Amino acid sequence: MNDSSKRLFPAGFLWGTATSAHQVEGGNTNNDWWEWEQIAGHIRDGSTSQQACDHYHRYNEDWALARDLGQNAHRLSIEWSRIEPQEGVWSEAEIGHYRDVLLSLRSHSLEPMVTLHHFTNPRWFAGKGGWENPAAVRAFANYVGRVVSELKDLCSLWITINEPMVYFYEGYLTRRWPPGKGGIGRGLCALRTMIRAHGRAYGFIHQIQPHAQVGIAHNMRLLDPLNPHSLLDRLVVDAEDRAFNRVLLWALLDGYLRFPLGKGEFVPEAANSLDFIGLNYYTRDMVSFAMRGATALVARNVARPGAETDLFGWELYPEGIYRLLKELAVYQKPIYITEHGLADGTDTQRPGCIIRAVQAMWQALAEGVSLRGYFHWSLLDNFEWAEGFSIPFGLVAVNRQTMERRVKESGRVYARICAANGLPPDLLEQYEVQKAMR
Repeated sequence: MNDSSKRLFPAGFLWGTATSAHQVEGGNTNNDWWEWEQIAGHIRDGSTSQQACDHYHRYNEDWALARDLGQNAHRLSIEWSRIEPQEGVWSEAEIGHYRDVLLSLRSHSLEPMVTLHHFTNPRWFAGKGGWENPAAVRAFANYVGRVVSELKDLCSLWITINEPMVYFYEGYLTRRWPPGKGGIGRGLCALRTMIRAHGRAYGFIHQIQPHAQVGIAHNMRLLDPLNPHSLLDRLVVDAEDRAFNRVLLWALLDGYLRFPLGKGEFVPEAANSLDFIGLNYYTRDMVSFAMRGATALVARNVARPGAETDLFGWELYPEGIYRLLKELAVYQKPIYITEHGLADGTDTQRPGCIIRAVQAMWQALAEGVSLRGYFHWSLLDNFEWAEGFSIPFGLVAVNRQTMERRVKESGRVYARICAANGLPPDLLEQYEVQKAMR
C-alpha cells in the first residue's frame, strides 16, 4: 500500500460477492418465506422464489463466472429447511449437496464464507413460535452443530445470523416480512433469543472447529441530522443510532442487553462472541424529529434532499463506508464488508458507486483499520424478498425465462478491481471524468 496512486490492498484481501440460498437457489418450499409468498399482496411484483436463479443446479456455472470475474471469495448461505426438513430429521442428501457446493467453490479458487441463517426459517421452527420461543436457542445450536461438523474441512469463515435488526424491523415493525405480526415487544423478544442463539452457536462452532472465525452480518445505516443545528434532530439521531446500530453489537461484545434490548441483563454466552464484525452497509438517512409522519419512534428518516438515489429511494453514499469502518475500528476486531450494493435497474450508477466504495475502503485501510474483505451484494439479480424480481442488485443479469447469465458493465469494472487487488488509476480517472460531466 506504499504506492497511493495505485490504491493497492493487502495481500490476501478477499474480493467477492454475496448471495443467500432462498434468493438464488429455487425450490425452497419448506420455509416460512415460501408460505409468505403464496399470500396475495405480500410480494410487490406478484412473483415467487419458485425457480429463483436456479442456482441450486447451476452453482458450478456461477462459481466459474465469479472466478472469471477475478473474485477470490464468495459469501453464501445454507438453507436450514433443506438440512432439517422436520425437527430432528436430517437430510444426508442436502448435506451432501452443500458439501458439493463448497467443494466446487474451492475448486474455482473461491474462499467460502458461510451464513447459517439468512432470514428464512423451517416451517416446523416457525410453527413453534420461531425466534420468540426460547427453545429456538437449542434448535439453532443443533442445526449449527450438524452443519459445521459436516463441512468444517471446507469452510473456516462462518456468519451465524444475517441482519437480526433487519429481521426485527421488517418482520415485527413494518410487518412486510414473516412473521408479519407482533410489534415491538414480541420483536425484542425474538432479538434477545437471536443474541442467545448466536452466543450458543459461537461456542459450538469453536468446540467443533477451534480455528474457525465466527461473526455476524450486522446492517448499519449512517444517520445524520437533517438540520445539524437542531438539538431535537441530533437527539433523535443519537437515539436511533443506539437502537438500530449499536445495542446489538454491544451485546455481542460484552454480553449486556442495554435499553431497548433489555435492562442491563448479562448474557454470558454472548460476551466476546465475535471473532470479526461483518458490516452490511447500503445508505445513509437524514433524520429529523417528528411527532407526525414518523418512520421510526419520533424520527422521520429521508434521503438527503437533492441527493442521487437508487430504486429504493436510498441515497448513494458509498463514502459512508469509511465513516463506519473508522467507528467500528474502536472495537479492535477484524472487519469484513459482508454486503454493500445498490438497486440499479440500468447499471449506470453501480460502476461509479463501486469505485467510490473501494476508495473509501482504501482510505480506511491506509489509516490502520483492519479490513479483511469486501463482498458486493450481489453476484446475480435475484429474488429480493418483498420486492420480488423488481429490484436488481446483481453484477450479473439473469434472464427469467432461459436463466442465461449476462455480465453487466459493473461486473466488468469490479473484475478489474479484483484482478488488480486495488483500484487501477485509469479506472479512477475515467470515473472522475464521468462524474465531472454529470
